[in-house]
Amino acid sequence: MKTLAPVSRRDPHRRGWLRGAPPPRWVRVLPIALAAAVCVATLLSPNPLDIGFLLGAIPPLAVLSYGPLTTALLGGAVVALLSVPAFQLDHPGNTDLETVCFVAVLSVLLSYVRSRRDAQLDLERTVAEAAQRAVVPPLPEQVGPVCCAGLYRAAQRGTLVGGDFFDVRRGPRGVRAVMGDVQGHGLAAVSTVAALLGSFREAVLDRPGLAEIVAALDRRLVVDSAEVRHAELFATAVLLEFARDARSVRLMTCGHPPPILLRDGTAREIAVTPWTPLGLGLSDGLPPQDGHVERLRPGDVLFLASDGVTEARNADGTFYPLLDRLPRLADHEPAVLADHVLADLLAHCGTIRDDVTMLVLTPCPPEVREAE
Repeated sequence: MKTLAPVSRRDPHRRGWLRGAPPPRWVRVLPIALAAAVCVATLLSPNPLDIGFLLGAIPPLAVLSYGPLTTALLGGAVVALLSVPAFQLDHPGNTDLETVCFVAVLSVLLSYVRSRRDAQLDLERTVAEAAQRAVVPPLPEQVGPVCCAGLYRAAQRGTLVGGDFFDVRRGPRGVRAVMGDVQGHGLAAVSTVAALLGSFREAVLDRPGLAEIVAALDRRLVVDSAEVRHAELFATAVLLEFARDARSVRLMTCGHPPPILLRDGTAREIAVTPWTPLGLGLSDGLPPQDGHVERLRPGDVLFLASDGVTEARNADGTFYPLLDRLPRLADHEPAVLADHVLADLLAHCGTIRDDVTMLVLTPCPPEVREAE
């Protein structure tokens, strides 16, 4: 099971070298290539060339890719090249040797500062990723009789968790799953996501039905909202409960788009009577029936998506046609369906402006269950 899609050429969450990733090869080669070009041009020209000043750019370029030691070596090489008579780069008026020496020393200092800063940022990024993974850990490939695949892309760059969440847990009454979207996105919503997931994981163990789980999540948001002035926390969610043999699933939606059922090359939304979003304090008024029951066949796939998918638009304002695209994309394995939907979504919209979350659930084949 894959929880992260392969990086697309247009994926805005790809970490470029200007955002902390290692510099590309051409940036590392640039200082040496510049020095070689100046030397070759000088040797081939019948007349002296006034291009020695270009060597002064080599130490600052080295700061982008190398540490203090290599930067110092390249700075020393520049001073040596300016002193070689064959190149004739040290004529008065062409190159100020003292200025180049000063730039080289300053570049070494900047390289030292950059190296220390990058090391600190890498440590902080590692700690932040570990903390966010603890809030929303990767899904296992299989939970009981249900195969799972999840994908999440936060709208806020550099974060792994935002306003969307999902989880699949096995409890005494079967496998239960949730997908939701809290008010807002980015790091500001992480605490609310953590509270809801904690309540869901506890409710899976001791709540008899989906309505009681909804009530627990609703109460969690109401209590949290009361503790913060003008918080007005709310969230949408869809909850699922699979039978022990995964031949049927019970569903409830609270202001969230219903799941899509992929069957025999077609895609349709499951007709579920919606209920109010979580956090409005209406849990006492939940309907007496415990959701909608959908019978499942071998090969059926349940596809859940956040509004970052269903409401995504391109530059012309055209919505992403999820229902039309899913049957074609579903020709692939369910485990990589979300990956292909993300790639197709990026091709349609060009960029991600909201949290994108997808959850793919399917009854495991009999041979997978036997091997469990």
